[in-house]
Amino acid sequence: MDDATALEELPVEQLIEMIREKTGAGVNLSFPGKVLARQLGRRVRPRNQRTVKSLSAGDEHGRSRNLLIEGDNLQALASLYRERGQIDMILTDPPYNTGGDFRYNDKWDKDPNDPDMGEFVGSDDPAKHTKWMKFMYPRLQMMRAMLKPSGVLAICIDSRELFHLGQMLDELFGEENRLAIINWQKTAAPRSDKGGVTATTEYVLVYARNIVRAKTASLERTDADNRRYGNPDSDPGGLWREGNLTARTWSKSGDYAIQSPFTGEYHYPAGEGAWRHPKRNIKEWLNQWGSPYVERALDDGKVKALVLKDGFSSDTATRAEERLAQPRWPFIWFGRDGQGRPRTKTYLEQIKKGKVPVTYWADDDLGLPVELGSTSWDFEESGRSSDGASELTSIVGKGHGFTTVKPLKLMMKLLQLWVPTDGTVLDPFAGSGTTGHAVLALNSLSGGDRRFILVEQGRPERGDSYARALTADRLKRVIEGTWANGEGSSLDGGFTFKVLEKKVDAQTLLLMERDEMIDTVIASHSSTGSRRAAVLIPVVDEDNEPYSYLVAKNAANEGIFLVWSGAGSNTDLTEDVYEAITEEAERAELADVYHVYSRRNLLVTDDVIWYQIPDRILSDFGLDVRTESFTEEG
Repeated sequence: MDDATALEELPVEQLIEMIREKTGAGVNLSFPGKVLARQLGRRVRPRNQRTVKSLSAGDEHGRSRNLLIEGDNLQALASLYRERGQIDMILTDPPYNTGGDFRYNDKWDKDPNDPDMGEFVGSDDPAKHTKWMKFMYPRLQMMRAMLKPSGVLAICIDSRELFHLGQMLDELFGEENRLAIINWQKTAAPRSDKGGVTATTEYVLVYARNIVRAKTASLERTDADNRRYGNPDSDPGGLWREGNLTARTWSKSGDYAIQSPFTGEYHYPAGEGAWRHPKRNIKEWLNQWGSPYVERALDDGKVKALVLKDGFSSDTATRAEERLAQPRWPFIWFGRDGQGRPRTKTYLEQIKKGKVPVTYWADDDLGLPVELGSTSWDFEESGRSSDGASELTSIVGKGHGFTTVKPLKLMMKLLQLWVPTDGTVLDPFAGSGTTGHAVLALNSLSGGDRRFILVEQGRPERGDSYARALTADRLKRVIEGTWANGEGSSLDGGFTFKVLEKKVDAQTLLLMERDEMIDTVIASHSSTGSRRAAVLIPVVDEDNEPYSYLVAKNAANEGIFLVWSGAGSNTDLTEDVYEAITEEAERAELADVYHVYSRRNLLVTDDVIWYQIPDRILSDFGLDVRTESFTEEG
């Protein structure tokens, strides 16, 4: 297929866009096969995702939110339709075209679903730049589509393809949406190069989907912002203001009561949130009010509360009031008279220096973001490539084969600047998993609940799938604290490992076994008018009595039920099936709203939300049901 033929197959909106590019002012990017490259993202088919429990790790909350997907990233992006338009930041490190670091298959020009992974493009290939651009262009198109209107793309690159990548991003995102070109020092030890100029830096190109809506850390603080701070307790840390102890995202471990030493009253997180700091830290700060605290169950259906060890009395109140009269109140305080809810201190000096990551993206009432400052970061600010490789060796041991790895410090700094505490981060070129590690580390540091989606393929034909042998291994070790050097501490969180398998179409869906259909439902489910729905939590029966229909639950504690035992089985929602579903929901202590997937619905009842197989699944994958519908014959 040539570009002329490909033009005939472009949708009207893309043709209009191309005409504007050709007739508009400014520089236009052109390379052989560009028209074909523009089509690939639209023509690639989504895949069903098989869960591999043995390669997943961590707690239930983390497993329900974080994903590590093994497979081609273009297919993965097409399969993540539910996440399209919902990503806060894409932080990724694609192949630099150094020779042998990416594949290209000429058959993809005709069929982007061709299973052949293609040949590695060598450094001596005369078409290496064209192939790299044809490889990257559809992926950049789909990355942009994945971002929220306020979302940000930060993509690492070196000098080989810097200009080509910048041109593609200027075209796809618009030059006006370029936020920064960050130049970071990858090594502190210059070496002698042939040209006499030593390359000691690499780059991060940062683009907003819409610069007007993007929250960045490039605004200077004003005098008005600074006047919101005071120092009523003569704290030697300087000016501070009230901070919110409640994070907006709920977690079971952070949802418990705190007893006031002034009044004895029990305080819970505001709204539907949770306390944003680790429990052990909160306990230490509460102890500073003069009376010891312990963890104790209150029979309130929540985890153990932090209460006064000897109970509340006039003595505890007196000790707290005496402490309130002294300088430098504890980090957690209860208002100037001690009669309020627990809250924290936010120090102006720390915000200016960027020492408290959560203050970059705290609640809206915490003032303007800190100043980003220079777009040139030396190694002390960003870390070095050798630091990243050393970190990886410390975690997984020697023999991983990576000599240059992005340092954790660099990735955490980028996340601090552009991801809210409850935001979603996507990395389509996950490599050794530094982005996922950075998300987990930043959550631990700031009390946030950011989630990640990583995609990695590696070189499966050589038996060294990075996703399994390296990426998953690294994430599991940092979550469990089982570093190879024995020095790492565990990080809260988890992830689910999934493998891309069959192409999704109507006939494939109707031939699936039950386990395959369960994975597909969980991957595609959306129960709202928008594509983005709460992530589903798979349900496992603790009594070892398997459920016949219940497969998952949503954040509202409503069950997801599947009437499907494989091709040719009874797949109808009948009155008997409905009765069994309600019994399973009661056994699992779920709400009396039932989300049911089946081939046909032979029942009418107000408490069932019905999803037809295969049409609803196709729709939730972003496919046009009118052209994908499957007609049974005979």
